[in-house]
Amino acid sequence: MLLEGKTILVMGIRNKWSIAWGVAMSAHENGAKVIFTHHPTEKEDKIQELIGEIPDAKTYPCDVATDEDIEKCLKTIKEEQGQIDGILHSIAHANTEDLRNDFIATSREGFLHASDISAYSLVAVSRIAKEIGLLKPEASIVALTYFGSEKVVEGYNVMGVAKAALETSIQYLAKDLGKEKMRINAISAGPIKTLSAKGIKDFGNILTVVEEKAPLHQNVTTKQVGDVASFLFSNMSSAVTGEVIHVDNGFSIIGV
Repeated sequence: MLLEGKTILVMGIRNKWSIAWGVAMSAHENGAKVIFTHHPTEKEDKIQELIGEIPDAKTYPCDVATDEDIEKCLKTIKEEQGQIDGILHSIAHANTEDLRNDFIATSREGFLHASDISAYSLVAVSRIAKEIGLLKPEASIVALTYFGSEKVVEGYNVMGVAKAALETSIQYLAKDLGKEKMRINAISAGPIKTLSAKGIKDFGNILTVVEEKAPLHQNVTTKQVGDVASFLFSNMSSAVTGEVIHVDNGFSIIGV
């Protein structure tokens, strides 16, 4: 199995429809020990019920809005779980009004919030995990992004800007982490019916367009995204870093 003997931390678990859960299941099926973080406002009993499908899984509260909370969480994980081999960053948030209104109406507060939670948190997590020695040598970090960072997607708005910042951050992080043979990449997944996707206006139309236009004429699944993440966590991708890999049935290559 690809991830036999590895421990993978999945940050940002919410429910069974999420991409994070698809990654967690793939990592588990490929032999990894999987642990989680969740936002402190999530109902922990529901999170516990969900992760109960994976033997010995444990979740830790973590609010990535503050470095102090990130450090506290990651130090606890290191104390209880030891060093880990990989981190999935599946954390993003924007204010509803900044997704529903025209982008030009984005507030300064909304812009900073989306950028902080959706992009800077990856920088903070990477730095703190490295500083406290949570990551094993040759560890792999994977973040989730979306095509709205490259082209205008109706209703994605400020989140597209935040994801663009995330992707560029990955390039610079790859240079820094590479000094210690650690890797970081992103997966640009096609649209999936997740809880977060409900915040995007006319999301159903996006699914229809992808199915019509993508070379493989279908929408991607969380399992397919999860399997690519498992590859990126594995030794088989040891020469891959700083990349954004599209997992969208080819939709991103279509021009017209």
